[in-house]
Amino acid sequence: MPLASRRIGRRERNKQDKLQRITAAARELFAEHGVDEVTTQEIADKADIGAGTLFLYAKTKGELLLLVQNSIYADALAEGRTAAESIADVLDAVMATVRPVVECNRQQIDNGRTYLRELLFGDPEEPHHRNALGLTVQTEKAIADVLQRDDRITSDDAATLAHIVSAVMFISMAATINIANPVDDVVQEIEDQVRLLLPR
Repeated sequence: MPLASRRIGRRERNKQDKLQRITAAARELFAEHGVDEVTTQEIADKADIGAGTLFLYAKTKGELLLLVQNSIYADALAEGRTAAESIADVLDAVMATVRPVVECNRQQIDNGRTYLRELLFGDPEEPHHRNALGLTVQTEKAIADVLQRDDRITSDDAATLAHIVSAVMFISMAATINIANPVDDVVQEIEDQVRLLLPR
């Protein structure tokens, strides 16, 4: 029987159900109170599981935040890619890719900044952290694809420029000086820097 047509076993369904409940509980509590104000016990209680079971899915609160934010980030990146497809101007298309990522990171600013800290300093062997790092690679690829629309930018240069744009974006989102700034201001700061990187 082909793998695709095999039914998922009860144990795997139970694991997926628990993971969905944990993710939903953490997302709701983090959005309402912020990651620093929520305990893992509160998440376990809301997900209707034991605290020990929770730690089978994520060992720390930081990993729980990565689990939650990764799915939001992935959706934002997909939105940005789609928006960029219909925009001819390279700078505008890059910013169309970047903007939803900034928006998702700023929905709850403390959570967004904690996510970036976990992304930078977390354990790369942990699966949720690995997934987050994978999203940064996908972001750079999406930006590089846009940059390569300009005939003057080689694929190697596009990859390097995309890495720089990504760094600018993450620093602008994480910077304490921007903590109270609205999304539009953060996006404008990124755009002002990216404009200087592109050929004229």
